[in-house]
Amino acid sequence: MSRPDLCLKFANTRYWRGQETPTETLNSADDLAAWLGGNVAREMRPLGRREFERAIEAREAIYRVFDTTTRGKIPATADLEVLNELLTGSPARAMVRRERGGFAWDVDLRSATALGQLAPVLWSAGDLLTGNRLDRVKRCANPACGWLFLDDSRAGKRRWCSMQSCGNRAKARRHYHKSKEEA
Repeated sequence: MSRPDLCLKFANTRYWRGQETPTETLNSADDLAAWLGGNVAREMRPLGRREFERAIEAREAIYRVFDTTTRGKIPATADLEVLNELLTGSPARAMVRRERGGFAWDVDLRSATALGQLAPVLWSAGDLLTGNRLDRVKRCANPACGWLFLDDSRAGKRRWCSMQSCGNRAKARRHYHKSKEEA
């Protein structure tokens, strides 16, 4: 089943963006093919160096677009142009198929260009930008993290990428400072 936050998952393949040296998980075309194979389709076409570079450019544009919207600002025209250019070259969504637990777009990615394999990621970005859940896209409150997520909490007040990671760190930091003040 297609995920509305697939584009955010792709953007988060580079994380700890607030650090001096962010963590990069897509260091080669093989890394990207493995990510796409695990998140988009089972059979992936090999990606060349230029296609890999364009995919990384797309990832960074997607990140900047959503990071900007989380701050209530308008994304840069250049970032939207990157997204739109790649969407224009993507295979069409023509049929819906039933999947375990729901429905998904049935697209023949084998006939797409190697870069066209990003289509589900790009559709996710377009759907999220134009849909009614854009206000639910959040950025982790930990400035060192920078992780983007779709806040599906009932109240829409989630602040952390996860409580196990940044949320727990923040609670521990508050507790440490509070106990120091009381001492």
